[in-house]
Order: sequence, then structure tokens, then C-alpha cells
Amino acid sequence: MTVMPAMEPGTVRTALRRHFLMCRPEHFAVTYAINPWMDPAAGADAGRAVAQWEGLRAAYLALGHEVSLIDPIEGLPDMVFAANGALVVGGRVYGAKFTHPERHAEGPAYAKWMRENGFSEVLEARHTNEGEGDFLTLDDVILAGTGFRTDIAAHQEAQEFLGRPVVTLRLVDPRFYHLDTALFPLGGRNVAYYPGAFSPGSRAVLERLFPDAIIAGEDDAAVLGLNAVCDGRNVVINAEATGLIRTLRAHGYEPVPVDLSELRKAGGGPKCCTLELRG
Repeated sequence: MTVMPAMEPGTVRTALRRHFLMCRPEHFAVTYAINPWMDPAAGADAGRAVAQWEGLRAAYLALGHEVSLIDPIEGLPDMVFAANGALVVGGRVYGAKFTHPERHAEGPAYAKWMRENGFSEVLEARHTNEGEGDFLTLDDVILAGTGFRTDIAAHQEAQEFLGRPVVTLRLVDPRFYHLDTALFPLGGRNVAYYPGAFSPGSRAVLERLFPDAIIAGEDDAAVLGLNAVCDGRNVVINAEATGLIRTLRAHGYEPVPVDLSELRKAGGGPKCCTLELRG
């Protein structure tokens, strides 16, 4: 395997302008339970979720990023989690095929938006996958999660379609049901992650690929602190992940804390709400 070099702490980080797709949570609710975070009996406040989501969108705009919007669809309360809707690399779109029937309609909705907004190469997936929930793109590889949602066959399908090497990582803790709840890229050549979310073999792969990775503790992982978005310098991150925020700052990153506590009732954070449109 190729070891991904990382910059030393104190190095000046460079932010790159990104293009994100988001979905306003007008119909957000917790009416079913498809991950350990969801409890329909606890309820959810759609108005508060919208206000928190608006804060996330405002943070991206303040950082100079472009944000496009897909219209929410009534009856799809999890459509706010745009990251799950597709994987977009080099202008090619690998479509999502959701595990749970409650979310099946989201995949075609996101694929339709892509086709209507200039993405001509859209692959309708044969294998179950949940977009950027389980596919995280770096400069040289795509890291791909499996174990709870995405079939390992989808990793091979994505690699063939996108022409990028895909590295499989197995998740073992149901709290971290998607890869983007346990790991996020730091720019394009390094990552931050929580080791306890991964199988022993996958931890060994991560250690070999990213010897200078930022390692998060369980306390920060447990508030979805790793469901973060980094533009190379700025890290939009759940405000409760205080230890990870300190560590990122010590390594030359600029944390941008946000409050998405209402959306966390469905197992989502900043990254879950954010699909990157690459190329």
C-alpha cells in the first residue's frame, strides 16, 4: 500500500472552495428507527432542525463555499441527509441504492436532480450503497465502508465506474453505521478517525495508509464529532466534540463549531447534511 504523507503540526493549511448539495429539513421527523440514534418516542422538533440546518448552510457560505439545494419531498424525513444521496467524483455520479425501504425513494430523487443539473453520467447502482455516507474521497483513493449499510460489491462497482482505487474498511460498532460517522478526510491526503469503530484488519489498514492521522476518542465520536467537513483548513464540526476541536486546532486546522443536536436524533451531523459535487 502507498502511505499517504501528512503535513506536520503548525503547517499553514490551505482551504479549497467546494460545491455542496444540501436539502432543507422541512419534513424532518423521527418516525422510525433504522439506526441506534433514532427513537421515535423521543420526538423531534422540525422547526429547530431547520434553524440548525440554516446555521450549517450559513457557515459554508461564510467560508466561501457554493451551496446548491435539492427540494425536500414530503414523506422522506431523512432526505436532509444529502451525503447519502450519491457519490460524485470527476463529474460522474454513482447513484445511491438504500438499505431500508423507508429511504428507497431518496436515491431516484437525487439521481433526477443530478441529471437536471448538468451531470450526464449517472450510474444507477446495482448494489446497495448509501453514497457519501460510506464513500469518502481523498486525492489518491476512495475509502469505502461496509458492515451495516453498503454492500462490499458496491465498492467494486464504484471503482469500475469512477476509475479510482477504492479501499474497503469494515465497521463493527452499530453506533457508527456509516463510514462518515467514524472518519473524515483532512484535505485530500490525511484523515481523522475513531479506531473503535473499525475491525482489527481495517484499523491496521488505516494505520498503514495514514500514520499521521488524527485519532479521536470515544467521547468525541459519541457526539458524532467525526461527522465533519474539512475544506483543507476549516473543519465544520459538531460543537460538542470539544476534545477533537482542541486537537484539530493544535494541528493547524480552524474548527467551525455548529449545533446540529436536533438532527443528531436521527444519527446525522454536518457531513450527513452535505453532499460534495466534485467536477
